[in-house]
Amino acid sequence: MDQHHQAVESIATRVRHFHSQKTPFKIYHGHTNSTRKTSVHRDQIVDVSKLSHVLHVDTQSRTALVEPNVSMDRLIQETLRYGLIPLVVPEFPSITIGGGFAGTAGESSSFRHGFLDNTINWIEIVAPNGEVVTASSRERADLFHGVKGTFGTLGVTTLLEVRLLAAKPFVELTYHPIHSIKELIEKTQVATKDPLNDYVDALLYKRDHGVVITGRLTNHVRPGVKTKTFLRSRDEWYYLYVQDLLANITGRRVEAVPLVDYLFRYERGAFWTGRYAFTYFALPFVYILRWALDSLLHTKILYHGLHENGMAKDNIIQDIAVPISNALNLLHWLDENYGIYPLWLCPFRQATHVPMYPRMTGSGEGKRHSIVAIEQPRDTREASTAGGPAVDLGAALEDELLLSIGVWGPQLPEPKDFVAQNRKLEKKVRELHGMKWLYAHCYYTREEFWSIYNKTWYDDLRTKYNANYLPSVYDKTKFDWGAEERAIDASWLRWLFSFVWWIWPVPGIYGVICVFMQSEYLLSTVRANQ
Repeated sequence: MDQHHQAVESIATRVRHFHSQKTPFKIYHGHTNSTRKTSVHRDQIVDVSKLSHVLHVDTQSRTALVEPNVSMDRLIQETLRYGLIPLVVPEFPSITIGGGFAGTAGESSSFRHGFLDNTINWIEIVAPNGEVVTASSRERADLFHGVKGTFGTLGVTTLLEVRLLAAKPFVELTYHPIHSIKELIEKTQVATKDPLNDYVDALLYKRDHGVVITGRLTNHVRPGVKTKTFLRSRDEWYYLYVQDLLANITGRRVEAVPLVDYLFRYERGAFWTGRYAFTYFALPFVYILRWALDSLLHTKILYHGLHENGMAKDNIIQDIAVPISNALNLLHWLDENYGIYPLWLCPFRQATHVPMYPRMTGSGEGKRHSIVAIEQPRDTREASTAGGPAVDLGAALEDELLLSIGVWGPQLPEPKDFVAQNRKLEKKVRELHGMKWLYAHCYYTREEFWSIYNKTWYDDLRTKYNANYLPSVYDKTKFDWGAEERAIDASWLRWLFSFVWWIWPVPGIYGVICVFMQSEYLLSTVRANQ
């Protein structure tokens, strides 16, 4: 813990410096799973990349003390030594526990446990004035819940206590084929009500062809049940394997998957977005090439290339969620307006405290949702230990599930079409009282954004914790295509560079070169002892 305390004190000292100068800073992690390209300068960052240790695992309380830059694969590796795993494990190994907490991460166990942030007992955080404090649902509860979904705009999280559950060596999967969107939603709802299911998600390959996948932790593989792996280079990508499986079965199929293979089953190929690299380079999308290029087709590498070549802003990469009663409407609309397939679908249990999530309690046409009613729970209504009166923290929501939908499609021919298509999607999600994950590009105007999220609550919290000098969550997530166009118009050299840059396959080749050279992910000049 001494090393941890020293690192935190170094971070706090730097934050106090920025606070005294009222200079905004960004948090540097060393890598990111956001699709938003981030530009940073070494004199305007707080480096938390060394906070990457699991400090303690308590088998009695089933908790782990984890620094924020610990990746999910590293966390799993450590907790499995004690026969435990986190309640919610995001699907990509390189997602960090701190990023998942601040960025509304979830996975196929979220129908039972909610978002990853719902599985955190307390955090240590460097407040924007440099003070090191702890926060939980009972201590500085407003800050604890406020950090969720606000992407580091309320301070620097430096430690988290994560809840764990007993691990088992296998997940027994049952594949339930579906033949319509309505059937998919109905089977998903049934699956989430089965107390024996530990995991539920779904894949939709086209509007009348897909599968609901349920999983149960198990110690043994039953006789006659096939075991399948997905993390070796010779293994097929998970979505392709399931697609082939559906072509050869008519009813349910039961198989077993080793636990870690299941948790990170979508890692190779980043679900299926890795196939767009084959399309871009005009390469045949065949097994032998996927095997030969396997080292380049893992999520972290693909994100690296995506950031370097700038192509994230030319593809529709959105994660959205709506109350499950509105999912039929949205999925038919997506089919008619985009036709992007496959789609990943995952049910989420709504959390009790969701201050920075959209206003969306209740369901059904004509009902206005209000996830941010901001009412403190009856049993924890008390003054913040940071001083001041009791504050509202989050409404108790109805039991209705959210259905998360991953919409990840190839690039459109014209930038303006791309922006318009994304804005159309954002508008539809708002109409259906849904939310979108802000790790991706955000195309809302400032007015639209704050009509969805609770600005009064957010601004009051920023004032209370001295965060007004930092970028707001809107400033951090917005995408301003017009800014790039203005810069191009202002300089003929910039225009020439832009013209050459977008000649095929220049950006793609540049991204590949950056991967091979192992260049720094966001900031090549930052070093550990800045």
